[in-house]
Amino acid sequence: MKRSTIDWPFFFIAILFLIGICASIFLYPDQIFLLFDSLRVRINEALGIIYLWIGLCSLLFLIWVAFSRFGKIKLGKENDVPAFSNVSWLAMIFCAGIGSGILFWGTIEWGYHMNEPLFGFLPHTPSSIEWSAAYGLFHHGPTAWAIYGLPALPIAYLYHVKERPVLKISEACSPILKQHSDGLIGKSLDLFFVISLLGASGTSLGISVPMMSAGVAKITGIERSFILDLGVLFICTALFAFSVFAGLEKGIKFLSNVNIYLIFLILLLVFILGPTVFILEVSTSSVGLIANNFFRLNTWMDPIGQSGLPEKWTVFYWAWWIVYAPFVGLFIAKVSKGRTIKQMILGTIILGPLGCWLFYFILGNYGLSLQLTGQLDITSIIEQGKANEAIISIIHSLPLGNLLVTLFTILAIVFTATTYDTSSYLIAAVTQRSLNNDPIRWNRLFWAFALAIPPAALLFIGGLTTLQAVTIIVALPSTLMMILLSLSFLKLMEERE
Repeated sequence: MKRSTIDWPFFFIAILFLIGICASIFLYPDQIFLLFDSLRVRINEALGIIYLWIGLCSLLFLIWVAFSRFGKIKLGKENDVPAFSNVSWLAMIFCAGIGSGILFWGTIEWGYHMNEPLFGFLPHTPSSIEWSAAYGLFHHGPTAWAIYGLPALPIAYLYHVKERPVLKISEACSPILKQHSDGLIGKSLDLFFVISLLGASGTSLGISVPMMSAGVAKITGIERSFILDLGVLFICTALFAFSVFAGLEKGIKFLSNVNIYLIFLILLLVFILGPTVFILEVSTSSVGLIANNFFRLNTWMDPIGQSGLPEKWTVFYWAWWIVYAPFVGLFIAKVSKGRTIKQMILGTIILGPLGCWLFYFILGNYGLSLQLTGQLDITSIIEQGKANEAIISIIHSLPLGNLLVTLFTILAIVFTATTYDTSSYLIAAVTQRSLNNDPIRWNRLFWAFALAIPPAALLFIGGLTTLQAVTIIVALPSTLMMILLSLSFLKLMEERE
């Protein structure tokens, strides 16, 4: 291994930013909490509309590219076959793009919307209940996955067609930045990418770890605490460190496949053991609601009613997807060799949402049935600030409750690992000057453990509002990346002709 393989100045600058930000959170938790919340409100008011337009424009842009002549371009040489089977390819993309947060929101999001209905409906009325089951589908639908798919276009083209052995945002923006891609502007983009990904990992794990801890507490009887949260975080870190150390083929692919099997097992059990007909009926109704109101939801900011719901939910979600977009786009590009651009796009914006919707259809609607039949007052538990306990109570209410809670907790841990092994893999790739195959092992392993520091800091502060604030704040530099990446792809297509 040559020392020059690592971009040492960039490597150490990224570490300094990580240490500085996390140390500030640990030393001044109250002040940081107030700062984050203030920034969240200001960004929502001033820039929330930008996040919505990025989402809708990303979807329209990808549909145009997929069905244009550019969609026929093969990512690689003409005789190249796909590097992974269809199942493994989709499993890796899905698991990289959706962490265990889908277990949280897919099970419980409807409860928040039932307490705070859309479009001025009164709480707990038939219309508000129908929308509470449907709104989450929109947040994990084609628009959301289009945000992921857009960055993959220039990255995949440069990596597989132009054969440039670098997986960096600065390289993907090089058609627009020209010589500046190797200078200060390019380094700044790569640094923003690393910082955004570290912040996003903190947010996602900050949501997921308490849910996993609640599952462990239910199974073992151990009282949930900050120490238990840290213990669960350590287990997750060890698992995705092992996976990323093993590499893309042996580690990430294997863990993603295991994750898919666990998902189908749990969803099938809940579907069979739960109210099957109710789940099917509400799911069908929800798809109809989203289809009929798709463009309204994509552009709704409620300027007259001033409910604040679009800012609280859609803007937050779009910020979350935007933060992860460069990272997931890099990964989608990396694993899509041998496929056409059209296949890559449609696989992302169609099959990605369908995978997410299964969680809302089965876990979410099962929880909704418990609420409506009076078996479990989930909305009251949420109002008490115990959403994680509500999720575990939903799973535990099924026959074989203890077994299902155990499987659910294991799935959440593996799900988390499949996202963050990919994160550490790509941060390692960005901190290297070139990438002919996998990033260096010690580099991958280092960032696997480094990714555990931001969630530990955010768990120390606590609160869903803080996690939402961090997501909205770190999404700002990613919006610039999204615009540059789309322009870079158009420039590449112009040069191709």
